Amino acid sequence: MNRNIKLTIAYDGTDFCGWQRQENNRSVQEEIEKALEKIHSHPVNLAGSGRTDSGVHAAGQAANFFTDIGSMEAGRFVPALNSLLPRDVRILDACEEQDNFHARFSARMRTYRYQFVFCCGATNPAMPHESRYHLPLHRYPRIGILNAYGRLLSGETDCTIFAGAGDNALTEDKSKNRYIYRAYFYIDRNTLVFEICANAFLRNMVRSVAGTFLHYEETLTPPEKLREIIASGERSLAGPTLPPRGLFLWKVEY
Repeated sequence: MNRNIKLTIAYDGTDFCGWQRQENNRSVQEEIEKALEKIHSHPVNLAGSGRTDSGVHAAGQAANFFTDIGSMEAGRFVPALNSLLPRDVRILDACEEQDNFHARFSARMRTYRYQFVFCCGATNPAMPHESRYHLPLHRYPRIGILNAYGRLLSGETDCTIFAGAGDNALTEDKSKNRYIYRAYFYIDRNTLVFEICANAFLRNMVRSVAGTFLHYEETLTPPEKLREIIASGERSLAGPTLPPRGLFLWKVEY
């Protein structure tokens, strides 16, 4: 009898095309499926909680697969897989779930974190190791204004303005509404962190939200005006879509 195993996964996304398997490109999904195939002696399909783009990292990606190995406790998949995986992917946990559990469709909320390192002048350079996991920020933004922007997204929100090209290519009746539980900024030593939690995200949405907030904060736009801009749904009014390297899929909750 097959058992349904849920994995919690961390990875450095720098050298991956993203989570999803792609022909002629290195993906996180494919690396784990190759390791699962070695353990099972046959192909095993792995379902992720969602895609992460090329260069995006994860501290708590979730995925599930069905195993026909009845004698192996779920927890033993952690050392077994880690012994076969490259250094930029690690299994943090493995547990058995009900047969109807699906990493994507059973997810209740997903949390992303964007990390920015302050690089304000020659006396405050970024450390070398920070360049893979942080975006440089060459000024000190007003946190109060940024968090006022974040409160604009609370609850059911039409996120059309933040949709990437792939989502905007979909049919017009495809809903771009998402339920956003929280979106806020805080400072941790020399790092600015943006955390956003929602039931689901559009393609490039987190990168667009962060870029839009920082853009309009720098131009001294009041929250009331940004509310109107978001409601317009005009993609051309959004700020820049930021690079992926400071972005982490932080956790998935069920």
